[in-house]
Amino acid sequence: MFNKPIYFLLTLPLLLAACTPRQVVSTPENIPAGTGMPMDNTSMINTPIPGSMMPSDPAAAHMMEPITGSNIRPAAADVGGQPLSYTLDNGVKVFELTTEMVYWTLTDGVTVTAMTYNGTVPGPMIRVTEGDQVRIIVTNELDEPTTIHWHGVEVPNIMDGVPGMTQDPIQPGETFTYEFIAKPTGTFMYHSHYEGDRQVSAGLYAPFIIDPKTPEANPPDVDVTLMLSEWLLRDGVTYAAMPMAGMEPNYFTINGKSFPSTETINVQVGQRVRLRFIGIGQFIHPMHLHGMPFKIIATDGHPVPEVAQLTKDTISVAPGERYDVEFVATEPGLWMLHCHILHHTTNDNVEPGGLMLVVNVTP
Repeated sequence: MFNKPIYFLLTLPLLLAACTPRQVVSTPENIPAGTGMPMDNTSMINTPIPGSMMPSDPAAAHMMEPITGSNIRPAAADVGGQPLSYTLDNGVKVFELTTEMVYWTLTDGVTVTAMTYNGTVPGPMIRVTEGDQVRIIVTNELDEPTTIHWHGVEVPNIMDGVPGMTQDPIQPGETFTYEFIAKPTGTFMYHSHYEGDRQVSAGLYAPFIIDPKTPEANPPDVDVTLMLSEWLLRDGVTYAAMPMAGMEPNYFTINGKSFPSTETINVQVGQRVRLRFIGIGQFIHPMHLHGMPFKIIATDGHPVPEVAQLTKDTISVAPGERYDVEFVATEPGLWMLHCHILHHTTNDNVEPGGLMLVVNVTP
């Protein structure tokens, strides 16, 4: 008698084998493995996608193509997120940004192809005072359109940076001017809102800090901004890291660097430290500080009343979130700050790496 359950079990491996997509990954001959840097600056558009299957939708396939461009330059500096200078025009603070492709080093021997503001990852920090009128002139030198969204900043609708809704995309070679009054006080950021899955993952993000109009009576001794993100580098080719099969990241960065190339925070015993966590990637990162508890003093740019400030040693920073935390350095030594999803403290699956930095407390 024909036994359907037994027949199904016997044929299941063959059915699975027939339905499982094949993954094909190759290394372009003009790219040295591990560098992400073409020798002759040629395009990598035909490089096979690292995902488990090729999407049939051309738009979806585009999102999974290598990050590349026709004019990729050396990075403008080795450290990103530095304050951007401005000029004054009748009391308006005028900043200039250029979107451009560069080769960006995550850590020694690991270089990615990045989309940047002014040639660094993160782009330069815009730091102003609440009530300042600011004008940001953006020149697009990418091979594709882009826009800027001022994440959490209260701007007029026409300055919000959403393509097809509040503005037309800034085309290659074009310039667009954003202008608004800086408010409210707090920790914010700016980033691309055009094909954000690719452009933000590829480096188009930066901090935006608005200081209070009345200076703090007791400011911290050390004030550090930490932008958390992820990268996908495979066979020397850079892709946008995404939470999908075959496109998951294999490098994790704080301010564009993977440990041991992350910055060291130097502080003396008794000093108060403010850390501004900014989640700009696509993954949650529970950040844990060894040795010293901290208080959450602000969330998403808004102050937390003192009676409601939680004391913790681990805080989960989700995409788009910002947390300002403070602690007092009490014990000398080298103290680790790291993501507690421990795979995120690896470089291409090798520990230690990724989202780690050292807080160096001296007497």
